[in-house]
Amino acid sequence: MELKEVDAATMNFGNETDRVSLLAFRKVITLDPQGALSSWNDSSSDFCQWNGVTCGRRHQRITALELQGSGLVGWISPSIRNLTFLRFIDLSNNSFYGIIPQEIGQLLRLQYLSMTNNSLGGGIPSNLSQCFHLRELYLSGNNLEGKIPVELTTLSKLEALALTMNNLSGRLPHSIGNMSSLQIISLPYNNFEGRIPSSITHLRSLAFLSISENRFSGTLPAMIYNMSSIKVLSMVVNRLHGTLPQDIGHALPNLAYFE
Repeated sequence: MELKEVDAATMNFGNETDRVSLLAFRKVITLDPQGALSSWNDSSSDFCQWNGVTCGRRHQRITALELQGSGLVGWISPSIRNLTFLRFIDLSNNSFYGIIPQEIGQLLRLQYLSMTNNSLGGGIPSNLSQCFHLRELYLSGNNLEGKIPVELTTLSKLEALALTMNNLSGRLPHSIGNMSSLQIISLPYNNFEGRIPSSITHLRSLAFLSISENRFSGTLPAMIYNMSSIKVLSMVVNRLHGTLPQDIGHALPNLAYFE
């Protein structure tokens, strides 16, 4: 068999894996009121034309899954792990329940993951740290519990971390300061506690920091007032104490919102 024939066979196998994985994903959806997945069926072999699916031009493998606001009810099938070319997943504003499958951590090309506004429970999978290309992680508006896995702080390319309105608790990992690309940290309406780690001041690109409606205590790290990149700083309804610098506007020249 020639090399080109081997490549074609491998590609076809991969394509079939993608198709089968999508059908497995659909199988555990219990309600689809908008018919978002009506095109996902055995009679249609060209899954690249299915609603919410985007394929790469070269290999015709699935690179994006966009089903936001589709009214879907069900759980997220572990079969998603087989969509190994996925770079973009948006399942926000649906009614997915159950846990975030650990298998998502096997999507090594993943750059964007949003599951905002669902009914997902359990913890944040620690093996999301294996998605080392991940740039944006949005898990707000769920029922997630437990701590922020310290493993996630190895995601040096992550720019946005949004965990608002969950049941998360514990302290922020000191190693959060290693997430050098972070621009957005959104943590309101959880049960986080303890001091704000001083390492957060190492995040020189941080523009948005919201930690309101938690149980943080102590004082803010003094060096936070030297972070000229900060545009939004929200920390109300915590157990913080101390005084603010009189020249906060000078220290934070780009500050547009503060509470």
